[in-house]
Amino acid sequence: MFPLPVSSSSKQEELERASMSNSRLMPSPICLVENVNGSLCVCKDAIEFLSRIKEPVVVVSVVGLYRTGKSYLMNRLAGQQSGFALGNTIESKTKGIWMWCVPHPYKEGHTLVLLDTEGLGDVDKGDSKNDGWIFCLAVLLSSTLVYNSRGTIDNNAVENLHYVSELAEQIKIRSAEAADEEEEEDSKYVIFFPSFIWVVRDFTLELVIDGKKVTEDEYLEFALQLKKGVNKKTSEYNLPRQCIRTYFPSRNCFVFPSPASPENMTRLESLQEQDLVSDFLEVTNRFCDHIFDKSLVKTLKGGHKVTGKLLGNLVQIYVDTISSGKVPCLDNAVVTLANLENQAAVQEALKMYQSGMEEVKNKFPVSVDDISSEHQKFSSLATAELMKRSFKDEKGEYLTKLVLQNGEYSQCGGYELYCRDRDAIVEQYRRQPNKGVSAEAVLNEFLNERGAEANSILYTDTKLTENDRKIQEEKEKNALLKQKCKEEEEKRIECERMVHAERERQEDRMRQMEEKFKQELEQQQQEMDRAIESKLKEREELLNKGFREKADLMDEEINNLKKEKEEREKSSGGFMEKYVMPVVKVVADVLPSILQYKVLMKGLKKY
Repeated sequence: MFPLPVSSSSKQEELERASMSNSRLMPSPICLVENVNGSLCVCKDAIEFLSRIKEPVVVVSVVGLYRTGKSYLMNRLAGQQSGFALGNTIESKTKGIWMWCVPHPYKEGHTLVLLDTEGLGDVDKGDSKNDGWIFCLAVLLSSTLVYNSRGTIDNNAVENLHYVSELAEQIKIRSAEAADEEEEEDSKYVIFFPSFIWVVRDFTLELVIDGKKVTEDEYLEFALQLKKGVNKKTSEYNLPRQCIRTYFPSRNCFVFPSPASPENMTRLESLQEQDLVSDFLEVTNRFCDHIFDKSLVKTLKGGHKVTGKLLGNLVQIYVDTISSGKVPCLDNAVVTLANLENQAAVQEALKMYQSGMEEVKNKFPVSVDDISSEHQKFSSLATAELMKRSFKDEKGEYLTKLVLQNGEYSQCGGYELYCRDRDAIVEQYRRQPNKGVSAEAVLNEFLNERGAEANSILYTDTKLTENDRKIQEEKEKNALLKQKCKEEEEKRIECERMVHAERERQEDRMRQMEEKFKQELEQQQQEMDRAIESKLKEREELLNKGFREKADLMDEEINNLKKEKEEREKSSGGFMEKYVMPVVKVVADVLPSILQYKVLMKGLKKY
C-alpha cells in the first residue's frame, strides 16, 4: 500500500484502515461511461455495482486538460499508489469516465466515489463538443469538482476552462414547460452545482501579490477578478471568470510543486514516499484532508441525499439524455429518479410487511388481538421504510399504493380474509386451547359442517314422532341461529376494533408523512441558505473591487432567492390541506370501514 502523508499517527492509521477496506469494496477502478468515437454509453457492470451501495455517496470528480496528472491525485484520494491509469507519454490514458468506490475514510456509513474523467483537449480526439459533455457530466454527478491544470492560473489557464461558460447551454434547471427567463436560471445554478477546487500542478511561483503574501484561495480569487469595461475584449475576458464565480457555491485552490525530479516523473507510480518532494507531500495531505472533511454528500435538486443506487440511475438518465441529442434537465432527472426510487421503496416496504406477517401466520393459532397488534407494528415499520427511501411523493401516491397492498387485515372485510388464512391449519387450531375471540366463528363453521349429519340422525330415529322431529329440527336451527348471532357480534366487535386500529395507523402514516415533508423542506431551505450566502459573499467582493453596477444587479438575484425561500416557508403551512388530506381521502375511499360496519349492524338487527 502507498501510505498517504499525514500530520499524526492516528490519522495515518485511520487512512490505512480505510485503504484496506477499499480493496475489499472495489480493488481497482472500473469504467463508468465509455466514450467510443465521440459517443457516450453507460457501462452496465459499473451501474450494477453502484446499485448495491445503499448508503449515501460523496462524489468527487476531477477534470482538466489531458496529461496534467489528474489520475495521480485520484489514486491518492483512494489511499493507493496505483489504480487510475497514469500515462508517461503525450497520449491520454483515461477515456470516458472511470470510477473507484471506496469506504469514506472520515464518514462512517458513507461511500467515497472518485470519478476520473477523460482529459480535455486531447489532440487525437479533436472534438470540443464531446469534451463539453464530459465536463457537463462531471458537474452533474459530483458534489465536489476538481479542476486540474499546470503552471499558473493565468489568462490562458482560465480560457482553457471555457467549458464552464457553456454550462448554461448544456444544463437546464427546469423543464422547458416550466422554465422562466434564462437570466433567472443562471442565478440559481449555485443552488445545485458542486463545490469547486482548482488544483495547480508544478507551481513554481511565490504566492505574493503586490508585495504581500497571500493564501492559495486568495490567489484563485485574484485570478478570477473581473475587469471594468463593456467592450468585446473585456466581456470575453470576464465571461469564464464570471461563470465560475456565479455557478459554484464555494471555491478553493491548492498549488502543488513538482512531486519529483524530472527523471523520476516517468515512474511516479513506483516512487516511495521518501522519493517525493516534502512540500508536495504536505500539499497532498492538505488536499486529501480537505476533500475528506469538506466534501458534502451528493444531493439532488431539493436536497435528497444520493445513494450509490440513485447515482447509478442518475448516470443512466443523463447519458441517455445526452445521447438522444437533448439537454440534461435537473427537474426531469429528479422526477424520473423519484418514480424509480419510490416504486422500489413501495416494494421493499411491502416485502418488510409481508415478511413480518408471514412470521405471525407461522405462529398460528394466535388471537385476533395479537394479529391486529402485529399488523399495526409491521404496517408502521413498512411506512417508515417507505418514508426513508421515497422522496417527492408530495401527493402521497406511493404511500397510497403501499396502504392498498399491505392493508389485508385493516378493513372490516379483512376478517373473512383472516379466516381463510386460518383454514389451512384449522385442524391444528381446533386441537389447541386459548383460541381467542375468533373461537365462536370457528365453532359456527364446525356446526354448519355437521348440520346435515345431525338432520340425518334425527330423521332416522324411529322412536321420535313427526312432531318431535320438527321440534328437534327447530332447536337445531335455533342453535345455529344463536351461534350465527354470536359470530356476527364477534364480527361487530372485531370491526369496531379494526376501525379504531385503522384510525391509529392513519395517524401514524400522516405523522410520518408530515415528518418526511418537513425534512425535505429543511433540505430545500439549506440549499437556499447556501446559495444566498454564496451570493452575498460574491456581492461583497464585487463592491470591494469597485464593481458597484454588477453588485447592484446581484442584489436582485439575492432578493429573488430570499423571496423564493419565503414562499417555500409559507407554502409549508398548507401541508395538511395540500398533501395530507388528499391521501386521507384516497385511503378512505379504498378502505370503507365505516360503511361495512353499518352493514354488519343492520344484519344484527334482523336477529
